[in-house]
Amino acid sequence: MAYIDFISVLHKATRRDYLARVNEFPKAQAARLAREFGKDYWDGDRRVGYGGMRYDGRWRAVADVMVEHYGLQPGHRVLDVGCGKGFLLYDLTRSCPGIEVCGLDISRYAIENSKEEVSPFLQEGHANALPFPDQSFDLVLSINTLHNLQCFDLDRALREIQRVGRKHKYVVVESYRNEEEKANLLYWQLTCESFHRPEAWEWWFKNTGYSGDHSFIYFE
Repeated sequence: MAYIDFISVLHKATRRDYLARVNEFPKAQAARLAREFGKDYWDGDRRVGYGGMRYDGRWRAVADVMVEHYGLQPGHRVLDVGCGKGFLLYDLTRSCPGIEVCGLDISRYAIENSKEEVSPFLQEGHANALPFPDQSFDLVLSINTLHNLQCFDLDRALREIQRVGRKHKYVVVESYRNEEEKANLLYWQLTCESFHRPEAWEWWFKNTGYSGDHSFIYFE
């Protein structure tokens, strides 16, 4: 298991006004809307979600690095747990033509409004019960998803990712290293249920048998 940072460059590219997040719109109401994972969250007001998630190619650079790092080749199978609209999966198919992609997300809205080219390969479902046989995928991804689960589902989801991956696994979760980052995370997040320092996340990985790679998102 290794710490590998593929996506912080994307995370840091977004400017955040943490105080505005809690002062301009009732935070509890925003969180309730966001946790429906419907249109409000994906394509509604920025204060309750992404503010309009549209494909812009930003994930292509990440896909290129992942293909190289994990040695993906045509015929390899990749699963994205919490795939959203499938943008990363689409870019992986561009970076490595011939790979087989599969995505799962709890949001029916995201699946119904996903990237057309990969839409047939996406399905609605929960990370705590992946509908795939053991060791089905050469690479299993889960980016900015698992921190949205409460502890009992987080435990199952990590075990499920380990179960269906036959080789590489990579998860990214939100975390904090100090009180300032903790406050910023609490101000900014809308759907997060599991708030853990890196040491606690590593405890989760060890105790669920997760052997893949990981990275953390910090709100600095």
